[in-house]
Amino acid sequence: MKLLKQLAVVAALSSIASYASALTPIADADLSKVSGRDGVSIAADLHVNIGSFVYTDTDTAGGSVSFNNIKISGAIAATIDIVNNATFQGEVSAYNADGSVNANTTLGVISPLAVPGASAGLAAFQPTGDVVKIAIPQVDTVKNLSMSVDSIKMGNSTASYGSFAVNDIKLQGTTVYIWAH
Repeated sequence: MKLLKQLAVVAALSSIASYASALTPIADADLSKVSGRDGVSIAADLHVNIGSFVYTDTDTAGGSVSFNNIKISGAIAATIDIVNNATFQGEVSAYNADGSVNANTTLGVISPLAVPGASAGLAAFQPTGDVVKIAIPQVDTVKNLSMSVDSIKMGNSTASYGSFAVNDIKLQGTTVYIWAH
């Protein structure tokens, strides 16, 4: 039995060694020619339940209000891509390089270079390198986001002011950019 175990271990190790010997290094010049698909897509069917959200006023006459049994549900999808700086600038700038209005801008950033006297605003910390772009695509769904609160109560009272719901929340077309500064 001991010999059988030893043979099994030897067989396993030799098969790993044969796989490793099949790996060959790739030169930088050859690797730079390799391309693939970029980006990631994410889809989710949300069912978020929050027991309560409580605001407490901490001064001497303070009280509290609680929002109870908060529910968020619906479908959401997003794409995540890395875009270069030139693409980012073209997407967020209010004006094109020729001075015409950029009708496709996502953020509408007005650069002091394009409009004399404009606030530096976002332009003051715009990236100089690549940017992560998160976009929520135009997707038709019967499960748009919804949010509801079952009760709103003051202090330790059991009486409720009522409830509220926000239905058919559509985030499609939203774009978020992330970069270091």
